[in-house]
Amino acid sequence: MTFRVSRTQAVNYRLAVNNLSRRLPAGSYVQAAYVGLQDTAPRDALLGFHARVAGCEPSAWEHPQLIQTYSPRAAVYVLPRDDFGVFTIGRLPRDPAARQKLEDRAERACAELAGLPHPATRLPGEDRALCATGRFAVRWTTSAVHVWAQPRPSIDPETAWIELCRRHVHAFGPTTPAAYAWWAGLSLRDAKETFALLTPELLAVDYDGHPSWILAADETTLAVAEPMRGVRLLVASDLRIFGQDRTGLFVGPGLRQQTPLADTFHPHGLLIDGSIVGAWGRRAGRVNVKAFGPLPPATRRAIRDEAESMPIPGATMTMSLTEHDQANVSHDLRSQAAAGVIQEASASPA
Repeated sequence: MTFRVSRTQAVNYRLAVNNLSRRLPAGSYVQAAYVGLQDTAPRDALLGFHARVAGCEPSAWEHPQLIQTYSPRAAVYVLPRDDFGVFTIGRLPRDPAARQKLEDRAERACAELAGLPHPATRLPGEDRALCATGRFAVRWTTSAVHVWAQPRPSIDPETAWIELCRRHVHAFGPTTPAAYAWWAGLSLRDAKETFALLTPELLAVDYDGHPSWILAADETTLAVAEPMRGVRLLVASDLRIFGQDRTGLFVGPGLRQQTPLADTFHPHGLLIDGSIVGAWGRRAGRVNVKAFGPLPPATRRAIRDEAESMPIPGATMTMSLTEHDQANVSHDLRSQAAAGVIQEASASPA
């Protein structure tokens, strides 16, 4: 019989395996970065660690077992240092000629970097696609970027392709080759070929009417995953767990609104008991939260605790909370849409 998965089941599972349902023990930063954490300004990876790891420290992103490089979408990612080859070589094209062109460009860029002050402040030509060769690491401090050339990772490309796909399916399943292609920056053809090689480890499922796949080893975890309990303040990139492609089910491009309270100044999500019920933004040590209310006093305290415990270096965290009536917000949004004020964005830079 076909294993049928609802959106609620998928979200419960993804929150659990991404360590957002229950925090990891203090210091577990490598485990928290299992599929990488996007480090969009201002220091989203640090707040991603805060949502996943108990007692997160302001220096978490600088842990010696972590490393940074550019993702397929030109955003800085924080990755496990020992898995650097998986997240770089695993993004190379399968076509030997295309792969060699990247390697040749990377070699020329390494030679150019050798003649610049060390570390350099940019990749030669700003060619961030070269990071797929594994020859470049970066360090982004929010005010400056430093770039290093380094030896090519020793991992075999086939091993890297399969392991990167395996991690994607584990973290974002149920998923599809198309979702994987976008996430990894691969062609759909290359993504399908890797999926085919991973077939012995996969289980086909019906995800809300869409043919999809999970790791067979994750079947029980998916089936029994319970809703997350408590409060989390998730950065915008983590909201892809809830589905951000055209179907609203899989990871993908776009700026799909997960709550009508989100806007330019409040792009992130307030998560309560596994559901997005508000939005938030931060400027320095000030966190502004918008939520649908009324909220119980205990929930307000939990939101304040989450905001005030953010490990922002040098900041004393404060929070303001505004509770909105859902009916009024929905009416205002319909009015703005009718007036042409609200326009749906179709692509995300990261």
